[in-house]
Amino acid sequence: MTFNLFRLPVMALVLSISLTSCFHSLKKEPTAADIERESARINKFFEDYFDAVLDRSPEFQTYLGIKKNYDKLGDYSDEFARKELEYTKEALKKLKTFDYAALNEQAQTSYRLFEEMAQDEIDKFKWRFHSYPFNQMFGYHSQMPAFLMNFHRVSDESDAVAYIKRIESLPRQLGQVLDGMKIREQKKIFPPQFAFSKVSEDTENLLKGYPLTDDEKSPHPLYEDFARKLGGIKDLKAERKQQLQERMAKALKEKFKPAYQNFLTYWKALEPKAAKNHGVWSLPEGEEFYRFSLKRTTTTDMTADQIHQLGLDEVARIHGEMRAIMKKVKFKGDLQAFFKHLKEDPKFYLPGGEKGREQYMTSAKRSIASMKDKLPGLFTVKPKAELIVKPVETYREKSAGLAFYEGPSLDGTRPGTYYVNLYDMKGLPTYEIEALAFHEGIPGHHMQIAIATELENLPRFRKFGHYTAYAEGWGLYAEYIPKELGFYTDPYSDFGRLSMELWRACRLVLDTGLHAKKWTREQGIEYLLVNTPSDEREATKAIERYLVMPSQATAYKVGMLKIMELRRKSQQSLGEKFDIRGFHDEILRHGPLPMNILEEKITAWVESKKGV
Repeated sequence: MTFNLFRLPVMALVLSISLTSCFHSLKKEPTAADIERESARINKFFEDYFDAVLDRSPEFQTYLGIKKNYDKLGDYSDEFARKELEYTKEALKKLKTFDYAALNEQAQTSYRLFEEMAQDEIDKFKWRFHSYPFNQMFGYHSQMPAFLMNFHRVSDESDAVAYIKRIESLPRQLGQVLDGMKIREQKKIFPPQFAFSKVSEDTENLLKGYPLTDDEKSPHPLYEDFARKLGGIKDLKAERKQQLQERMAKALKEKFKPAYQNFLTYWKALEPKAAKNHGVWSLPEGEEFYRFSLKRTTTTDMTADQIHQLGLDEVARIHGEMRAIMKKVKFKGDLQAFFKHLKEDPKFYLPGGEKGREQYMTSAKRSIASMKDKLPGLFTVKPKAELIVKPVETYREKSAGLAFYEGPSLDGTRPGTYYVNLYDMKGLPTYEIEALAFHEGIPGHHMQIAIATELENLPRFRKFGHYTAYAEGWGLYAEYIPKELGFYTDPYSDFGRLSMELWRACRLVLDTGLHAKKWTREQGIEYLLVNTPSDEREATKAIERYLVMPSQATAYKVGMLKIMELRRKSQQSLGEKFDIRGFHDEILRHGPLPMNILEEKITAWVESKKGV
């Protein structure tokens, strides 16, 4: 889960600001002392703002590793959202009382980012119900249990009590999310129909297991997690542990279970009203919403038509590179036949069951370890936080994504985590192991997110900001970098890299096709089956992801192509003075950035190197 201070997913937290400083505007030409003083003042403004976010965001505190309000859950009501909008407007007003000309370069960048993000949040408020709080990818029903299991640490008795209190608070918070769903119902905003059965199945899975059922040999995921964490408290007496375990069981039976049953009843009654499989064009003001979403996701002014054509062009280019690999491995037949060969030949897949899962995890860890050894040739700055690889929890693995990354805590006590979904080994071909590990782990999301978390002298709102094109563009670029270092020596592994890039190129075509050009779910599935080496299950899951996450899928290629363009221009301009380590450090040392500001930073870096 990546928290974002302004751009907020369902499980993320809403803004809160309480600022009392008195601001002024400098009239004269600023001196060095003026710049130092004004920059210090605005940085205090940013830090006061961030502290206020933390004060009103219990889950965000936990995500950062801060044990404050550890027994509480946040307010997800629309009333709260309206108050937060006013706080955001007030913060934007106060920002404009600073003298931009009297700020140093870093503070000016922070000013621009804060201004843009605040304005974006204000503009986004209109669209706050154009989303699906319950869906198969990241719905509240599955995200909250995952949050407690993955982020709520238990070091002592008070932490254990706090865990229980959060379970006891869950009905209130789930009720608020349900209230928002009922507003969407009135507005005729429903997730596509296919999402209903998947959400129902995940919810039913969370209504199984002891103490919700009588079979003690099959514990509920939260009960099992609590017991494991409780067992790690060394100084707690066995009798007290038993009491806490019993209280947890009571909270699950009397609070968690009725809340989830109530949600499931409502959800199933809602299903007949849902659209069968339409993109957001079918929602009220859906076309305008999609234009807004594309701009936010890509941080560019590209239209849906431009993005669609870019995708078609990239698909054609990558197909050409794939045909070159076909010749290298001496495959007889066309590209479609090669795709079929890759889908059907068992040598490209590990066996199902525990043995295959263990083999996959071992290979993924080996790929990351090998890449880690090569980092000195690519970066001078490396993350302090460790990276671990974990399988997705069993209760949500059937509907969860193929792989994802969660960042480390602010204090370094929780490592970055690369999650792999091992539910269906047919969805994890061996030729993609390297590229997937590089994207989610090193040099991909772990490098970008962990380094941002650890940056010094940078306002915290920037460390934990989020620009999808930047993050996913870097992740996709990180799949390509290892090729230059001698990875992907096996032609099939290099094909795996291309197949993953092809997938992201197809996303440009599909996201715009589904949400702007009114493609059906079935048209989207067919496009993937024809143009990629994916089977029907994998293609279906992908299309269903794009349908519930409009515009998100466009970020990968748009961001990667911008980074590649900036690198190419830098190399052309600097010639022998170009240092790939300096380029990568410059990409990462400012924290997340929109594409236009990233380009400004790289341009300035190039100019600074010309005279060296």
